[in-house]
Amino acid sequence: MKRTIELASQVLETVGDRAEAEVVVTGGVSALTRFANSFIHQNVAEEGYSVSLRVAVDGRVNSAATTNLDNLGEFADNTIEIASLQRVDENWPGLTPPLDVTDPKHYDEATASATPDDRAAKVADFVAAGPDMRAAGFCETVGHSVAFVNTAGHRAMGRYSQATLDGIHQIDGAAGSGHATSKHISSIDGMVVGAMAADRARGGLDAYDIKPGEYEVILAPECVGTIAIFLSFYGFNGKQHADGQSFVQLGEKQLDASINIFDDATDPRAIGVGFDAEGSPRKRLDLVTNGVSEAITHDRRTAKKAGAQSTGHGAPGSEQWGPIATHIFLDGGTTPVDEMIASVERGLYVATFNYCRVLDPKALTVTGLTRNGTFMIENGKITGAVSNMRFTQSFVEALEQGKVEGIGDDARFADSEFGPAMMHVPSLHLERWNFTGGASG
Repeated sequence: MKRTIELASQVLETVGDRAEAEVVVTGGVSALTRFANSFIHQNVAEEGYSVSLRVAVDGRVNSAATTNLDNLGEFADNTIEIASLQRVDENWPGLTPPLDVTDPKHYDEATASATPDDRAAKVADFVAAGPDMRAAGFCETVGHSVAFVNTAGHRAMGRYSQATLDGIHQIDGAAGSGHATSKHISSIDGMVVGAMAADRARGGLDAYDIKPGEYEVILAPECVGTIAIFLSFYGFNGKQHADGQSFVQLGEKQLDASINIFDDATDPRAIGVGFDAEGSPRKRLDLVTNGVSEAITHDRRTAKKAGAQSTGHGAPGSEQWGPIATHIFLDGGTTPVDEMIASVERGLYVATFNYCRVLDPKALTVTGLTRNGTFMIENGKITGAVSNMRFTQSFVEALEQGKVEGIGDDARFADSEFGPAMMHVPSLHLERWNFTGGASG
C-alpha cells in the first residue's frame, strides 16, 4: 500500500496549484497460471501500477492514465496542457470533499502472495476431475492496493485480493465449463469446479437440434450473472436513466416479488475497496426490493444533474458510459437446483451465455448464444444435450411478476460477458425464455 500512496502523492505534488486534480493509483502483484491439454504451460507474475489523473483547469477537464512511472512529471504536465485546450465542461461536478471512507478489508495475504505451487494445486484438482478429458483454463491470484488523493484534501486507501479458477473440460464432440472466484484462494475447491465442467462435458455428448420457441428454463449462475450486469449497465445506470434509455421506473414493481438486487462493495463476500474512482465512499445500494425498482447508481456527474448524491459508482470512463454497479448481489433462494429440475415437465437447463448483444436498450432485449452445456429437461430429469441455440429475449420481461418459478440455493460469484468478481448470483428457474434459432442464426 505504501507504494501506491507515494505515487499518488508524487503526482498530486507535481500538479500543484495549476489545476483541480484527483489521482488514483492501483497496483500490486498479479499472477497467472495457464493450462491446456491438461498441462500447465505458463506461469507469469508481475508487480505493476496504473496511475489515473483527472484535472480541471477553469472548468476545462481532461483525464489520462499511464503505467509508465519513469516520468510522471511529464505525464501530469501533458494532462494539464490538454485540459487547458478543451471546452468548458458545464457538467463538471467538482472534486469530492474530504469524507470518511471505511476499508471493508477485502484482503487475504495468502491469496495476494500465492505461489505457482498454490495455483498449480488448484489446477491439478480441476484436471483430476476429468481424467479422460482435455482440460484448459487458468488460475489467477491478485493482491492490489488502491490510493486516492485530490487537491480538495480528500484521501482514501484500501486493498483487496482476488483468486479465480476458470476452465473447461473437453471431450470429442462436447465441452463443459466451470468457474469460481473468491478473495480467498483457500475457499476455491478445484475438484468441485472441475467436476462441474467434466459433468457438463460428459452430458454434452450426442447433442441434437430442437425447434426454436419459448421454453421453460433453469439458468445457471453464469447466465444470471450476464443478466445482472446488463441490468446494471443498461438499466440501473444514472446516465442511461437521465438519457431516457433505461427501463427503470423508480417506485414501480417491475420484476417478480422474489427478486432482490443490491450493490454493496462493503459486503463481507465482496471483492474491492470502499471508495470509487472519485473517492466517494461505497455503501449498500438497494436496486430492487421485492421486485420494486428502488434506486439508480450515480457518480458525481450524474448526481449533480439529478440533484442527488453520488452513490460511489464513479469509474474511469463513467462520464461516457455512466456509473455502473459492479458489486452486485442477487439474493439467493433455498431451492436446490436438482429440485428445480425435478419440477420441470419440459424445458432447458442452460450453463452459460455467450456473445450477448443488446438490440433494444429500453426494453433490454438481448440476443445471444448458449454455450458449454445446454440440456433438455423432460419429466423432471435431464435427458440429453441440446445443440447450442440463439435466443432473443427481454431480460426485464423474463423476470417480470409471476415469471420467476424459483431461485437456487447455489449463489456464488459468476463469470459473465463483463468478466468475473462483479456478480454474486444464484441459478434461476424462469417460466419461459425465447429461443429463436440454432447457433448459426
